[in-house]
Amino acid sequence: MRNFIQRGETLTLAAPYAVTSGAGALVGSIFGVAANDYGNGEEGEFQVAGVFDLVRETGASTGWTPGTLIYWDNTNKRVTKTVGTNKLIGVATRAAADGDATGRVRLNGAFIA
Repeated sequence: MRNFIQRGETLTLAAPYAVTSGAGALVGSIFGVAANDYGNGEEGEFQVAGVFDLVRETGASTGWTPGTLIYWDNTNKRVTKTVGTNKLIGVATRAAADGDATGRVRLNGAFIA
């Protein structure tokens, strides 16, 4: 195919804010995990598909089980099971207790409406 560009699991995007390697970022309607450290506006590689351990919300009643829908809290730059105005990014693949600092998430690789 002459029109094929790439598989699309990794995209080159401008960081919407300073982001460290392995941290999540919401770039417009695209959620990805930074491959390296990037400054605000700096172009870099973001993984939009795969399974990652991401910083998560902690506290009472924040735990989850495998299969729980996971959302991105762009205000606090962390994952959560709380819908609200947060954007759906994937699904939990491992249980997380209320106090766990990270949670294992399979990104859905979809654009967020």
